[in-house]
Amino acid sequence: MLAAEQAGEPYVKARHAERLMAEIGRTHRSVEFKHMNVSAVLSVLGLPTIRGYKPKANYQAALFPAIYRYLSAHPDVWDIGQERLAQAWRRDGTQTERASSLGPGWSDEGKAFAPAPLLVAEAPLVGSNRSRPQGLQRLVRKFDPAARDARNRILGRLGEQHVLHHEIAILIAADRMDLAKKVEWTADVHGDGAGYDIRSFNPSGAERLIEVKSTRGGPTTDFYLTRTEREVSEERADAWRLYRLHGLPDTPRVFVLPPPLEHHVTLTPEAWKASF
Repeated sequence: MLAAEQAGEPYVKARHAERLMAEIGRTHRSVEFKHMNVSAVLSVLGLPTIRGYKPKANYQAALFPAIYRYLSAHPDVWDIGQERLAQAWRRDGTQTERASSLGPGWSDEGKAFAPAPLLVAEAPLVGSNRSRPQGLQRLVRKFDPAARDARNRILGRLGEQHVLHHEIAILIAADRMDLAKKVEWTADVHGDGAGYDIRSFNPSGAERLIEVKSTRGGPTTDFYLTRTEREVSEERADAWRLYRLHGLPDTPRVFVLPPPLEHHVTLTPEAWKASF
């Protein structure tokens, strides 16, 4: 069902549920809740979920080894929805090209560019992942959604584009077109390594340095932070912000984390650089 939904192909949930009910001898309600449990695991693993099956985290222990076996035997699962990401990237990329080609004001008669702000969500509570069952923790260690998201270039670029348009929209709404024209996609113009992806402004004119972290999963999906990003967050704590996008590409939402990051997330060293 997930593959069909992400590919835009029609399917009927009730028929899938009926087959499962006949095969395992469970009620419709039980099958529905099990799908919601699966959605909760997929969300933590950085994968999209099926519409209508809202993640429910009241897991049963048998669920984790079953998902482990399935993902190990079907590595193509990680490719589900990639074409949808690419389509969103091409669509948003066209908007960004139009905006840059229109010059100051980003508007021209018959060629209006109207970026929309993102839906803002609440950040998860710090330490919420510590309550993950051991089986879920093993899945996260095995399949490492943070590393997969970090390697997914299209996902990262799409998230940065969303935030670029979000910042422009906020400034335009605040009647600060002068600042909207100065918003810079730093990672695109100068490449990675600055410690942030987008240079923007508050409506008051104060500089804002935005690091964007994106996932197809839910708000509690893990993510990686580089040493440079951490250092810039400390050096420019007044301006630096982390924007966490989740639910890409269909239902993107964002929450914002200001420094010090330790007040909002648990930072765990994953690797050490050795030198002489």
